[in-house]
Amino acid sequence: MACAFTLMQSPVGVLTLVARGDSLAAVLWEHERENRVRLGELHRDDDHPTLRDTARQLGEYFAGERRQFELALDFAGTEFQRQVWAALLTIPFGETRSYSDIARQIDNPDAVRAVGAANGRNPISIIAPCHRVIGASGSLTGFAGGLPAKQYLLALEGRQSLALDI
Repeated sequence: MACAFTLMQSPVGVLTLVARGDSLAAVLWEHERENRVRLGELHRDDDHPTLRDTARQLGEYFAGERRQFELALDFAGTEFQRQVWAALLTIPFGETRSYSDIARQIDNPDAVRAVGAANGRNPISIIAPCHRVIGASGSLTGFAGGLPAKQYLLALEGRQSLALDI
């Protein structure tokens, strides 16, 4: 199925919002790594209802008016990746979890590295809050949008005390 997309200006750069049918399939970064997320054929549709609603909710989030998103999501990935991405959705606004916390949550405590890899392939950034996953030491670790974007998002959610680990 072809996917519709639109572009959105945000405080963390231009975001590409992608819908598959009536569900959100991706929120991609301005300097997206090639093939991090596979979506197939894309066509621009600035009037797609799901994309308009996503842009509105993200705008409210960036304005500090929204803590939770209400969107139908279409995660395309392996069963393991979908388990990790589902776990991301349970991390409350303003809180963080470590990769090992997520591994334990999905009943696979030895899969810390695999959790990190799945987190890095999360197609629905910000909405499925992979930015809320940090290193075991409390440091910021890799992020598809770049560490400054991760730091910005965590600061927006009240986690300013976290430091970059570079």
